[in-house]
Amino acid sequence: MPSIKERISEDMKNAMKSGDKARLAAIRMLHSAVRKREIDDRTDLDDAGVLKILATLVKQRQESIEQFKAGNRADLVEKETAELTLLQAYMPEQMSEAELIPIVEAAIKEAGASTKKEMGNVMKVLMPKVAGKADGKLVNQLVQARLQ
Repeated sequence: MPSIKERISEDMKNAMKSGDKARLAAIRMLHSAVRKREIDDRTDLDDAGVLKILATLVKQRQESIEQFKAGNRADLVEKETAELTLLQAYMPEQMSEAELIPIVEAAIKEAGASTKKEMGNVMKVLMPKVAGKADGKLVNQLVQARLQ
């Protein structure tokens, strides 16, 4: 199975050949974000690194969409929604709340946490297991609900 970076490169070539300018622009934006991180960190990113970038870009698009809706900018909402859809295609399937609960409980047990003050320790154990597969906000809410 090809890596995410390979899929991005292939999709960029296909978008160029098909003449789909909007798709090509979004893929180029993603590709340049990955390349920038690689150059800044002087490293070759693996899928986990690319997923972190994707998660950041997805979150930015979601926030932009909310702002543009509040400002009655339907044209920009449409553009950002299209980019969001494209970015989400590269993300793994998101875990449901029901799937997350046992993982959260296991992480709490592993961290030996019982109070909200120890939430940081739980998150350190939990986030590597669900990175890219679950919304951090939902994970945070589930952990908080289980700690007093």
